[in-house]
Amino acid sequence: MIYWEDVPVGHSFTTAERTISKEEIIEFASEYDPQAFHLDEEAAKDSILGGLCASGWHSCAIAMRLVYDSFHVKAATQGSPGIKECRWRRPLYAGETVKVTVNCINARPSKSRPTMGLTNWTWEMTNQAAETIMTTESLLMMGRRPADSAAPEAT
Repeated sequence: MIYWEDVPVGHSFTTAERTISKEEIIEFASEYDPQAFHLDEEAAKDSILGGLCASGWHSCAIAMRLVYDSFHVKAATQGSPGIKECRWRRPLYAGETVKVTVNCINARPSKSRPTMGLTNWTWEMTNQAAETIMTTESLLMMGRRPADSAAPEAT
């Protein structure tokens, strides 16, 4: 288990990669963001975006899943009080492969809950050409190491 104490400022990781299909873009958009450039290839070609692309909200959901699978699944996460900023820098097109690089930029113990610490992270989603798709700055609450729990061995 990764606790707050295990995540110093400067801690960084990069997620696995994921290729985004046309079908999943259309499925997500059909349910949550049914704009033509997310649903119809021909309409998307004629739009300012120039082709079928994922909703920005879909990009956020993909990033969250990638970060969950790389970090949250093995960490004492306790939710988030929110994000400070999210920027969609360029469209995420069908067929692109993305990954997320995550950096801890601040960490402090909770003033009101001694069993919890707060961390502040930047996320950058990039495609296979190293072009930035989206960036975000978010907060994460993490459990602190219990007194009877040993720190993980260095690898």
